[in-house]
Amino acid sequence: MAQEIELKLALGASGPNALRQHPRLAHHNPQREWLANTYYDTPERALERARIALRIRRTPDGYLQTLKTAGSGQGGLHARGEWEWPIDGEELDVDGIRQQAPNTIDEEDLARLAPRFTTDFTRERWDVIEADATIEVALDIGTIHAGDQQVPIRELELELKTGSADTLWQLAASLADGVALRPANASKAQRGAALHDGWTLPDNAADAQSHWNAALEALDAWQDTGNTDYRHRAGSQLEALGGSAAQRLASALRDADDARPDTWLTPEMSRDWLAAWHYAIA
Repeated sequence: MAQEIELKLALGASGPNALRQHPRLAHHNPQREWLANTYYDTPERALERARIALRIRRTPDGYLQTLKTAGSGQGGLHARGEWEWPIDGEELDVDGIRQQAPNTIDEEDLARLAPRFTTDFTRERWDVIEADATIEVALDIGTIHAGDQQVPIRELELELKTGSADTLWQLAASLADGVALRPANASKAQRGAALHDGWTLPDNAADAQSHWNAALEALDAWQDTGNTDYRHRAGSQLEALGGSAAQRLASALRDADDARPDTWLTPEMSRDWLAAWHYAIA
């Protein structure tokens, strides 16, 4: 088992082009690949409830099966267990799950796994050196599909390959100059499950970190549904969080009545998002 440590960032509509032109990336040619993924779960959503993601990914080189466990997440920074191995085709390798990740999924659930939703996206990837760390910068642009419904993918993942996790935020702060971005909590798997079954958000937030996480989850829900109730909920959680950056963001959400989720986020907000995160974990 490997441990994946990454920082997930949602991008505004202007974000991808601005990112490609950012001084940290503009002089490096990215690797590009198209990735198609099918995610699996039981009819009762046993994996989703356990915050496990199981997928088959089709790449230019063949098929990979990946299982990720819940791990821990804090305001966009995620650390979780990950198993990945090549398979021969599109059929789920149940025996491989037993061998590679024993006891992660009950035998009864293994027998009832079925496709639930898909993601298709193009990934542009850069390797960046930040202080003592090597970080993979991955820009994903595409679509999540569940039945007749779909939502866009426009996200940035900073994955730590070597070095300290603190460097992920240092690089994010550098990229925040001129790029519309914010931390995001929901993975593609969580967004696909929500597209299939609807969003379920936590009811209570008792401290700064939980207010922060609740604000991000509400913004993820607003992004994919356009439902203004989620926007109001995100603003309320930011107000409860406190701190000047969070208050500015809450005010911007209150004034966003005519804004679409994909255009509301601007480069000028990006520094406030990172400052609010530091306030939340201080």
